[in-house]
Amino acid sequence: MNGLTHEQLLLSSLNTIGGLTDDTFYYQSIFLSSVIPDSTNARFLPAIFIKDNDAKLFVKRKITKKELVHMYNAEDHVLIGQSCMINCLKYGSSDWKKANQTIESILELGDNISVSELIQAPTLYPVEDGKYQILTGHRRFFALIYANGYDSTAQFKLYNTKPLLVKVKQFQENASREELPQYGKLMAFESAMSEITTLNTARIKLGLKKLTVKEIATNLGISMGTFDNYNVLSRYKCVITAYESGLSTPFIKVKKMVLTVETEYKIQYKKSVLNLTDKKNIDNEIQSKLLNKIPLRPIPKTYKVENIKSANTIKALLMANIMELETGIDWDNIDWDDHAAVSMIFSSVIEFLENTNN
Repeated sequence: MNGLTHEQLLLSSLNTIGGLTDDTFYYQSIFLSSVIPDSTNARFLPAIFIKDNDAKLFVKRKITKKELVHMYNAEDHVLIGQSCMINCLKYGSSDWKKANQTIESILELGDNISVSELIQAPTLYPVEDGKYQILTGHRRFFALIYANGYDSTAQFKLYNTKPLLVKVKQFQENASREELPQYGKLMAFESAMSEITTLNTARIKLGLKKLTVKEIATNLGISMGTFDNYNVLSRYKCVITAYESGLSTPFIKVKKMVLTVETEYKIQYKKSVLNLTDKKNIDNEIQSKLLNKIPLRPIPKTYKVENIKSANTIKALLMANIMELETGIDWDNIDWDDHAAVSMIFSSVIEFLENTNN
């Protein structure tokens, strides 16, 4: 069976009982170390997991980040262990920024797990060598490692075998989670629709009809209106790219804009059916409109350090309690949110220490 294509598996299931087999499952306690993430999932994070002993050493500052990265060959990955998550992707890159956003949500979820039970267990299915593949719940799995350690156990929803429509099941969960990024939802929809297309091809070969739009929406676990939103938004690559780049406009507004551009194009060029060239032209028009909606990434403010002439000044900055020195600064009335004011105070402290050392 492992050598069969996805379409052949669907054909076998449809031909045997006239429909897809029910995916039976049960709940089981499983070691986290035997679970494998799905690299094709929209929620995937390129993670390497830290053994509990190494994580404890890092938290206690008995081992450095550099040493951990070397030990686990973790460049361009995210290290995850008990009470620690380390972003080792290229600093400042788009992947590094996206990973940071995911890490923040995992840390929050992990902190919640530490004080309360996980309500919805991640789902798995068995693979080779006694391992289990994540079907849904990647963030929850990472949060479990952060909260309890890689060598711990947790309760999972375990399918007897790999479901035939993996991406459909993953989309069902992504679509129902309001806090998940819009980009991830669109990617999950595209993957799910690819599986639906394969299913329809198998049905036609057996003399069956393709699934209707209503049946597809039902299989995806969404309403007809929501299905139409996803269907319109996934027509043009520029829309998905815009959401990946930080667009946060609600789906319904972008859908309305896409439909407006399409309608105006058809009227202008007297088109009833759009060919590939038409769709490329429309994609370019939509892209130009979306570029005005993507928020510019704010440039973070930085604090500049004055040139320090004395090593004793650096020593005082690192070891002395600056607030107890007679600097003449009213520490209780400083507005720490005022970037300019804090910069001036820092300059004053350095000047005071330089003069004192002289």
